[in-house]
Amino acid sequence: MTQKHSNIEYRFGKAIRRRRRELDLSQEELAEKSGLHRNYISGIETGERNPSLKNIVKLAAALEISVSDLFVNYGIEVKSESETNS
Repeated sequence: MTQKHSNIEYRFGKAIRRRRRELDLSQEELAEKSGLHRNYISGIETGERNPSLKNIVKLAAALEISVSDLFVNYGIEVKSESETNS
């Protein structure tokens, strides 16, 4: 896995895109449902943006999923500091 593909922003973006596609939503539709801008959604999905906790909650609600389910069920693993230092 490349450095870019291992970072949390990239993995989060992939999860958002996967869930959005499962619901058959366009980026524009997700933007409208979440109250965020379409360009911001695009930046999140490509891993270029690091959304705030408030925006993560907005996205999860718009995607009809809990934040915890989004992280657990869509492969967004958050490693503990001890795991990243070994």
